[in-house]
Amino acid sequence: MYTGYSPDVEERFKAHCAGKGAKYTRSHKPRKILHTEKYNTKSEAMKREREIKGLPRKEKLSLIKSKSSRRRSSVG
Repeated sequence: MYTGYSPDVEERFKAHCAGKGAKYTRSHKPRKILHTEKYNTKSEAMKREREIKGLPRKEKLSLIKSKSSRRRSSVG
């Protein structure tokens, strides 16, 4: 499961699909965006990214299933 921040989620997703961007997505091609959240500042977005990366897999899956918590740009 890849987690990242971007001001333009769709453009970032296209770059990952093309093998550009994060090292992880070069060998693990993304299939679809599972979850996004939106924040006002890059700092807030990066803080949330670190929080998500620190979650156990079970909690990440729960976050993906939760439709009510979509607030920040995140590639999944």
